[in-house]
Amino acid sequence: MDALDEEQRHAVRQLQELTNATDVDAATNVLASVDWDVHRAAELIFGHGGPTASTSASTRDVEVEEIEMREYPAAGETARMLPFEVDDSQQGSGPRYRPTQHHQNPLAPTATALAALFTRPLFTLIAVPLHVLSGIVRFIFGFLRVPVPQIRFAGLSFLPRGALGLAGGGGGGGAGAGLGGPERWVRELEEETGAVCVGRAVVPLGVASAVDGAGSSSGSGLTARSAGVGGQGGLRLEEGRKYLPDFLMGTYEEFLRTCQREAKVGCVVLVSAEHDDVAEFKRSTLTDPAFVKILYENEILVWGGDVRDQDAWSASEKLQATTYPFVAFVALQPRRNPATPSSSSASSASSPPTLTVLSRHQGPSIPSSSAPTSATALTTHLSQRLLPRVTPYLGRLAAAQRARAMEREIREEQDRAFEKTKMRDRERIERKMREEREGRMREERERKEKERMEREEREREREEGRRKEVRMGWRRWGRRVFGKGGDGVQGKVLRVAIRLPSGGRIVHGFRGDASVTALYAVVDSMLVPAGMSAEDDPLYPPGDTAKASMSSAVAEAVLEAHVRSELDGADRNADAYWGFKIASAYPRVEIPWKAGARLADVEVLRGGGQVIVEVVNGVGMANGNGSGGDGDEDDGYHTEESE
Repeated sequence: MDALDEEQRHAVRQLQELTNATDVDAATNVLASVDWDVHRAAELIFGHGGPTASTSASTRDVEVEEIEMREYPAAGETARMLPFEVDDSQQGSGPRYRPTQHHQNPLAPTATALAALFTRPLFTLIAVPLHVLSGIVRFIFGFLRVPVPQIRFAGLSFLPRGALGLAGGGGGGGAGAGLGGPERWVRELEEETGAVCVGRAVVPLGVASAVDGAGSSSGSGLTARSAGVGGQGGLRLEEGRKYLPDFLMGTYEEFLRTCQREAKVGCVVLVSAEHDDVAEFKRSTLTDPAFVKILYENEILVWGGDVRDQDAWSASEKLQATTYPFVAFVALQPRRNPATPSSSSASSASSPPTLTVLSRHQGPSIPSSSAPTSATALTTHLSQRLLPRVTPYLGRLAAAQRARAMEREIREEQDRAFEKTKMRDRERIERKMREEREGRMREERERKEKERMEREEREREREEGRRKEVRMGWRRWGRRVFGKGGDGVQGKVLRVAIRLPSGGRIVHGFRGDASVTALYAVVDSMLVPAGMSAEDDPLYPPGDTAKASMSSAVAEAVLEAHVRSELDGADRNADAYWGFKIASAYPRVEIPWKAGARLADVEVLRGGGQVIVEVVNGVGMANGNGSGGDGDEDDGYHTEESE
C-alpha cells in the first residue's frame, strides 16, 4: 500500500468493501490487471456482467497486466504455484452478486448432497438398462456417421463425480472406451458433432506441421492427432464437412509445457455435460470454420476436456473456471510486478517470461453476435486484440529460442569436433609413445642379444685359447718324448720318411712295436712353431700330477688315452683333433689314426716307407712352418734290404 497513490488506495478500499475481502495484495493485483477499474475488477471476481451484459463485459480479458496462473521456470529452477488469490467467501453479500445457473461450479458440494447420497443408488439401478440402450444407439449412429446428441446418465450414479472422473466418467461408452481422458473426449466430440479434427482431414498447403512438430519433438508424450498439418501456408477445407480444432493429446501439464517450449499461444477448452449451453457450444463454436481456421493458421495449440475427468477438473481449478463452456488463452508473457510498477520494466527485461492467462471466456455461445463463447466473439477477440498484442513478443521469443538452439548446435558441433581432434591427438600421442616404447624394447633386446653374442664369442675365444694352449702343451711334450728320431731305440727299427706340409722332409726311426699314435705324435711335434725352443718343452704331459718319468710305450699309451678322451668328449673325428692327415707317398693310401693300431700292421709301412702330411685345417699349422725338416733332397731313407 505504501507504493500506491491516493486514488489507487481508494480503489483498493472500494473493492474490499464490495467483495468483503481482507487480502490487500489480492485486491491490488486484481485492480492492477484492469487498470484500477473497480467495476471491471468486481466483474472479474464475480465472473459475470451487469444487466446489459455484452461481449466485452462477459469476456474477462486481461489487457496489459496478466494473471499469473502457473510458472514454468527455466532449466535448473523449481516449479512453483502462484495462484490467483481472491477471497470470495462472502460473494453473496455483494450488491452486484446475481447467482445464475451458469455461474455454479458443477463439482462444488450442495445442500442436498446428503439426500442425493440415499437416492442415487436407486437411480443407478434404473440407469443400468438406459446405459446399455444408449451405448447401442450411439454405436449404430456412430457407425453410420450420423451426429447424435450426448445422452448421459452419469448423474444417476451414486459415485462421487471425482471418482467418476478418475474412472473415465467422461463418457465410457462408444468408440472412445478404453482411451485416455483427452483422447476419449475428442473421440466423443467427433461422434457427437459429426466433425473431424482438422489435422486429420485438411489438405496441407504449407510445409511441416507446427502442431505435429510440437507433439513429436516434445519428448513428453504429448501428441497431436494430425498426421500432416501445414504451417503458415493456410488450409483448404472440404465443402459440406465439419471440422474441429486440432486438439493435443496429453495431460494439461504437458500442454502447458509445450506452449512454453514452443513459444505459442494455447487455447484451453473446458466443458461440462451438466450445463445446457455446452451442446450448442460444441455444435456452433467448436465447428465454426472461421474459428477453426484462425486457430490453425496461427498455430494456436488447443487442449480440451470435460471437467468430470480428473485432468480437466484440475485445469478448471487452476484456471478458476466457474461457468461452462469455458475458454482460456495462455501464452508466455514478460514477468510483471504490479506492486512496484516503476521497477517492472527493468525487472521484466532480466527475468524469464512466465506462462500467463491472457483472457477467459465463459458462458453461453448464443446469440452468436454477443455471447461470450460464440465463434464470432472468440474469432474477433483473437484477430483484433489477443494476437496483435502477443504475436510480436512470441515471435521474439521464438527467434531467441531458434538462436539459442542454433548456438547450442554450433557449440555441440564444436564440442564434437574438439572431441574428435582430441581423440585423434590422443591416438597419435599414444601411437608415438607405443612406437617409442617398442623401439626402446627392441633396442634393449638387440643390445642384450649383442652382449650375449659378444659374451659367448669371448667365452668361445677363451675356450679356444685354452684349448690351443693345452693342445700346444701336448704337442711340445710329444716333441720332447717322440722327436728324438729313433736314437737309442733298441731292436728292430722301422724308418719312415715324412714330408711335411711346409715342404720339409725328415726321416724318423720307430720301434718295431710302435703304434700309429707314435707316427702321428712325431708329425704333430714337427708342427710346433720354430720360435718355441725345444729346451723349454715340458717334461710331463699337461694335467699330469704324478710327475713321473715314463718310457716311449707308456708315453704312447698316455697320449692315446688323451686323444680318445678328446674325441669322446667333443663330437669330432681324429683328423679334426690332429689337424692333418697322413698318407703313403706311392701308392697313395691314407693311414688313419686308430687307437691301438701298430705301424707294423700297416700294409704300406711294412719295412719302412715314405709318407706325406696334408693339413686339414689351420690347427696343425702354427706359422706356416714347422720346426723339423730343411728341405734336403737326400732323405737318407734306408730300408731293411739296404742294411
